Amino acid sequence: MSEVSQADTLASSAATPFSPIVPSPLDFPDSPLSLAVKQPLMLGLFLNFQDIRVSTYPTGSTWTFDHNAEIVRLGDSLGFEIVFSRTQWLPKGGYDGDASLDSFIGVAAFAPITKRILLISTIHVLYGPWHPLHLAKYGSTLDHISKGRWGINIVTGHRAVEHEMFGWDRIEHDRRYEMAGEFFDSVEHLWGDTENFSHASRLSSWKIRNGYITPKPLFGRPILVTATGSEAGIAFAAQYSDLLFITSPGGAHIDSALATLPAHIANIHQAAARFGRRVKTIINPLVVCCDTSAEAHDYARAIARNKLAPTNSTGFGNYDSDAHAWRGRLDQNAKQGLGLGGNIEIIGSPEEVVDQLVALKRAGIDGVQLGFYDFLPELRYFGERVLPLMKQAGLRL
Repeated sequence: MSEVSQADTLASSAATPFSPIVPSPLDFPDSPLSLAVKQPLMLGLFLNFQDIRVSTYPTGSTWTFDHNAEIVRLGDSLGFEIVFSRTQWLPKGGYDGDASLDSFIGVAAFAPITKRILLISTIHVLYGPWHPLHLAKYGSTLDHISKGRWGINIVTGHRAVEHEMFGWDRIEHDRRYEMAGEFFDSVEHLWGDTENFSHASRLSSWKIRNGYITPKPLFGRPILVTATGSEAGIAFAAQYSDLLFITSPGGAHIDSALATLPAHIANIHQAAARFGRRVKTIINPLVVCCDTSAEAHDYARAIARNKLAPTNSTGFGNYDSDAHAWRGRLDQNAKQGLGLGGNIEIIGSPEEVVDQLVALKRAGIDGVQLGFYDFLPELRYFGERVLPLMKQAGLRL
């Protein structure tokens, strides 16, 4: 099924009134997610659980859990709303370095050391394959441990090599979202139904007979996020997700991002409106901020001058990918960034960084998942110098 025909099919099915299987946390005014979205611009942390090596320029950043835990504690104390990380399944030699922690376990493990930040675990929901009972039970358990702060960043996999690692041939792009939709229909039944639930999958091999999950999540269900850029993925997110993790259609340069994001976000809002819903959009900038604009750009160029050749983990490398979201980086008509990491690059003085964040908000962005080259000291600097200016600009309450 083509990308357009899949989106048209879902849109057509939404012509009749849409009734969710289980309420969203946004339907509960006191849920952690409802409190988070009150911020004019949500702030998040995009962690590296992988030994990613963009440049040989000195940095104290590392993949270790302890280092990331220190980052998350600081973000929590600064009032950040969200944290998550990518996760990948690659053969030996596929990562920059030797280490790659799992986002599902790693992010969930922050629950006891944080108080208010939302903990979003990236999970490839088709690999294995997962069984809906597993994810429903694990999700409900983590929901109670975190007091409603845990959620899932739903990804379906874009690299053939990852599907093959789990014994699959790569599943066609739009069919993956059909499979994820059937999967989450069952997961949501298990989260919400007060009687036993049975279902035999049409698209995969799993079956449920008299399935039941208790305790139920505290606020309807855990938080659901989708990371996507395709029409089929947007149609899926419009029906199932609370937050949509997007990429810039114009590539990493802030000017091209700001030029292309409004139309992209309008398309997302139109897709959600067909289901009577509104999905919040979040994006992950790499921030380079110093006291002056000249210092910031000098720092960014120093990182870029010492860049390592792309590898399979920092880029798509030699692994075949059918991802749609990153195609803007191949558009020769768009300004391209320095390749420092992150989906877009924000470079400048504290005042210039805030101006760019204001522009992203005006373009329709609801939240930013920030990354930094030398993460911990630069996050501290952001808290000291940028956060007060964001409040003055009306981006933070």
